[in-house]
Amino acid sequence: MDRATDMTETLAQPATAADPAQANDYDSFAEAYTAENDNNLLNAYYERPAVLALAGDVAGRRILDAGCGSGPLSAALRDRGADVTGIDSSAGMLELARRRLGADTALHVVDLADPLPFDDDAFDDVVASLVLHYLEDWGPTLTELRRVLRPGGRLIVSVQHPFVDYAIQDPRPDYFATTSYTSDFNFNGKTVPLTFWRRPLHAMTDAFAAAGFRLTVISEPQPDPAARELFPDEFQALSTKIGFLFFVAEAPPSDKARA
Repeated sequence: MDRATDMTETLAQPATAADPAQANDYDSFAEAYTAENDNNLLNAYYERPAVLALAGDVAGRRILDAGCGSGPLSAALRDRGADVTGIDSSAGMLELARRRLGADTALHVVDLADPLPFDDDAFDDVVASLVLHYLEDWGPTLTELRRVLRPGGRLIVSVQHPFVDYAIQDPRPDYFATTSYTSDFNFNGKTVPLTFWRRPLHAMTDAFAAAGFRLTVISEPQPDPAARELFPDEFQALSTKIGFLFFVAEAPPSDKARA
């Protein structure tokens, strides 16, 4: 799901003692999340523009928006000529995506931890916007995303930067271990707990390789310059600190290695 976070929480605040069992319930705050996500600095002027820049010309391409949330990235890809299919584990978020995208866009309630309801080689590209950091184990998910990509297709991923996630935890965890933490975030005035899984950078790149991907891009982009006047204080902070990490991984143009 395309995840928004208040910048102060993302870049600086330590984890709280919020109950992990109540975390990540996007159905309960779908409206508040979407109101925050559509026009804020981190999503509208940093994360989504970076994903779209990495995607490039998508006209005519079949794209799976894996974790589409309420559909802002799907809408932007569709506006650029892509044939978009969206999946998300939150029915509430998909209801909002349906309002945004209309009846012609295929939307499905799917948990990325489960097998995907698509044929092999069904898509030219997959975008996974700020969603993989909610998974403890990337292996089964990346294997499925590899399966539904045609040879030569691309997986475009954004996640919370592992160095940020390491720095905000007190006490600091073992950097080389995969660890979880739960923090409170504010979406349009509503405070909610979110739980993330932090893993070292090498574990991320190893997971792509193990699933049969060839990593072609690792990116730490700057926010859209148009945000400078809209968010002058926050823009300066985001321009000088790491926030998210972006990858492009290619399904090699050869016979796929089946698990």
